[in-house]
Amino acid sequence: MRIVHVTAGAGGRICGSCLHDNTLVRALVARGSDAILVPAYVPTTTDEENIAEQRIVMGGVNVWLQEHVPLFRHTPAWIDWLLDSRRLLEWLSSRNGATRPADLGPLTISTLRGMQGNQRKEVAKLTRWLACDVRPDVVHLSNALLLGLARPIREATGARIVCSLSGEDIFIDQIPAPHHATIVKLLREGAADVDHFVALNQFFATFMGERLAVRPEAVSVIPHGVDLAEFPPEPPDLVARRRGRGNRLVVGFLARACPEKGLDQLIRALPLLAARHQVEILAAGATVDAERDYIAQCHAVARDLGVADRFRWLGQIDRSGKLDLLASVDVFLMPTTHAEAKGLPVIEAMAAGVPIGASNHGAFPELLDDERAGLLHTPGDPADLASKIAAILDDESLASRLGRHGHALARERHTAHQMAAAHEALYERVFLRGNRERERRETGS
Repeated sequence: MRIVHVTAGAGGRICGSCLHDNTLVRALVARGSDAILVPAYVPTTTDEENIAEQRIVMGGVNVWLQEHVPLFRHTPAWIDWLLDSRRLLEWLSSRNGATRPADLGPLTISTLRGMQGNQRKEVAKLTRWLACDVRPDVVHLSNALLLGLARPIREATGARIVCSLSGEDIFIDQIPAPHHATIVKLLREGAADVDHFVALNQFFATFMGERLAVRPEAVSVIPHGVDLAEFPPEPPDLVARRRGRGNRLVVGFLARACPEKGLDQLIRALPLLAARHQVEILAAGATVDAERDYIAQCHAVARDLGVADRFRWLGQIDRSGKLDLLASVDVFLMPTTHAEAKGLPVIEAMAAGVPIGASNHGAFPELLDDERAGLLHTPGDPADLASKIAAILDDESLASRLGRHGHALARERHTAHQMAAAHEALYERVFLRGNRERERRETGS
């Protein structure tokens, strides 16, 4: 069975979908599956070995030009080929971070219309390549915003279509009327062309399934899996870690620099913690131009609250930097103000044996296993956040217990091998069901 993952690249910024899809396809290949990872729009970025194909489908420059300059909907193939240059896409995508979802309503609508949209030429190129050169049995789309491709791919290749649900609501809900309503309508129509959906947790399976009007049985929950090779095989000694730096305490944060991830909430909690502890924040994450103002605001808040010397922002870090951060903190925080769909950094912190503090919504109640791997706080409440961090910092036995449970849980539920095996079983079910349906149509039974 040949499996093709089509994943939307993030253009130099490490994002959760790129991390998840790259880890999944790496694990599928390691298990012997015939699987490839194909970037859409721009190249993918990840902090581990990047196994994505060099070819980029639905090239971002062509997609944008065909939306805004009608001439490019009819240009010859050689011009499209030049505009699909990987170097050009890498260069431009590293400089387009000022684009905001609110400005992308018409383009999103057009891409969701597939062969009826302004990017029909790009869709046709993709489907010809898949049908003639790749010949997939299953095509897995990385998020629901790619649903405009589902029907054309299915008609051209006969492949079964699987689609991940991975936090699309944040983007969709930033698009204003009247485009928002049209996008929701098109997503629901496109969902009918999908054989099965996958979510990383039950919260988002239910939430997004309802928004797409998808039957619950059409959505499977397969938790994200981590390649544990570089994570500690045994839980770290958190007490010795603290003692090793003279009881100076470090609170960790790793996420994209945007308001919904809640870094400002953590900074607002810091003065309450600093009144009792010698504590600092060590934070890192990807930043694009549209979000640089937010990081500047975070630094301003820290200055205004008198804790600027206790807040360190590292920006985007590589895998080694991530592992170093997780090995340097006493508690890991994800104080999101928006209900989280994935929570990948929390899973990695658990794999590193670090106790967690996270908002009491979205994926986190499931991930933290009834608060046995970390404590939950009221979203958007820095005082409650500070109290939960303090509870972990004040009680070394609690911190160690939470860290040990999270470390074990990551190996019980969240390995890349388990994630790949569950997907293989899903692909097999979808493929066999498709064959049975085809046989019934052909025999008229």
